[in-house]
Amino acid sequence: MSLPPLVEPAAELTVDEVRRYSRHLIIPDVGMDGQKRLKNAKVLCVGAGGLGSPALMYLAAAGVGTLGIVEFDTVDESNLQRQIIHGQADIGRSKAESARDSVKEINPYVNVILHETRLDVDNVKEIFAQYDLIVDGTDNFATRYLVNDAAVLLGKPYVWGSIYRFDGQASVFWAEHGPCYRCLYPEAPPPGMVPSCAEGGVLGVLCASIGAIQVTEAIKLLAGIGEPLVGRLMIYDALEMQYRQVKVRKDPDCALCGENPTVTDLIDYDAFCGVVSDEAQAAALGSTITPKQLKQWQDDKEDIFLVDVREPGEYEIVNIPGATLIPKGDFLMGNALERMPQDKKIVLHCKTGVRSAEVLAVLHSAGFADAVHLGSGVIGWVNQIEPEKPVY
Repeated sequence: MSLPPLVEPAAELTVDEVRRYSRHLIIPDVGMDGQKRLKNAKVLCVGAGGLGSPALMYLAAAGVGTLGIVEFDTVDESNLQRQIIHGQADIGRSKAESARDSVKEINPYVNVILHETRLDVDNVKEIFAQYDLIVDGTDNFATRYLVNDAAVLLGKPYVWGSIYRFDGQASVFWAEHGPCYRCLYPEAPPPGMVPSCAEGGVLGVLCASIGAIQVTEAIKLLAGIGEPLVGRLMIYDALEMQYRQVKVRKDPDCALCGENPTVTDLIDYDAFCGVVSDEAQAAALGSTITPKQLKQWQDDKEDIFLVDVREPGEYEIVNIPGATLIPKGDFLMGNALERMPQDKKIVLHCKTGVRSAEVLAVLHSAGFADAVHLGSGVIGWVNQIEPEKPVY
């Protein structure tokens, strides 16, 4: 379905702007009118990471007049494989400031507004209200539902994208004209069911593919051209080089945008998404150790069975001496329980402690009441015990 332009056109383009955007201006569907609308537009990008990087760069190049950036993180070396808005010299810098400098280098005519804060229920409405359109580059379910709910409550359209390994998805959610994110995903997946990119990885260039789709949709909405992805989910398989579409209909029973909504304001999204299950939290209570405790047990020759519940590829990158690799999935399927010794203290670990807490709950329910887990995972071990080893 075609939609009217989201913003009014600016009064004029300068001579310099005409030269800069000339390849847009000679496209009949864009022309002077469309470019003036882009100049007058205010777009907020939530995140300056994998999706935010290409999105911000192409929004800037396209001539969007005002770009807002919500980002509280700093640049890490592991970001550079996919977050192309940052460079080697930016390691340790504020991502927001690094992104701003790159945007200004691409297009000095863009006004950049930084929101160097974590988006939450207390600030999201105030921030979103300043913009015409939201581009969602978040990487966790709690923030995705927060972005969706705030956009719906404020009547704002937003362009959503998601990436994992070789797969990507994109859509436009605008409750006034179609479904919202909750219509597609009424509930968040169970904790630990869907690995994050930090756990499962992502092909760097996939970010550019999905980020470019997001910017394309943003331009179409702002200028009022083409058929935006409202009511359609674009699915991209990079390994097979296939795109396919799935129709997404507005759910009349949607808790947020349905006929009788039960969600009428922002909620506790960490609780709603259950970042860590209640069972895992209960299991970890009183059964969590530190890297120094584990090292002391090893030095004292304690009779422990150290289990790494990550995936084989992660184990190859870095591992704790003496650990036996048994992926989390083997525990969830029940295949690993028979390998657990009855006469040793079981110590679990993963990357940061989330997956090992979930496995700990499985072991406790199976009768291994003395099992513990390493709360900070292999990252904590490297930082405190073996700093010469790599982290990822």
